[in-house]
Amino acid sequence: MAARIRKGDEVVVISGRDKGQRGTVLRVMPDEGRALVSNVHMVVRHQRQTQTQQGGKVRKEAPIHLSNLALADPGDGKPTRVGFRLLEDGRKVRFARRSGEVLD
Repeated sequence: MAARIRKGDEVVVISGRDKGQRGTVLRVMPDEGRALVSNVHMVVRHQRQTQTQQGGKVRKEAPIHLSNLALADPGDGKPTRVGFRLLEDGRKVRFARRSGEVLD
């Protein structure tokens, strides 16, 4: 199945503790059904000191399930579902169902 959410997309969290937050997709993990989104689902990790890095508490993004994310509509920024459409030249592209705007 084609990926509805891809790296670099602007997404909105639609459920969970981070509901309403938005960010850019940094990485998608399709095997686990999760994605890493910038400044969303921040957790604290205790990092051991190394020769190159200082130790202590480090805040970083944790993966969030794809079902909790919706693509932000390019027109108004509200959450939208993603559809697929074939263009005249035969290319298959994603489009925002809310506005009909082509995403790719």
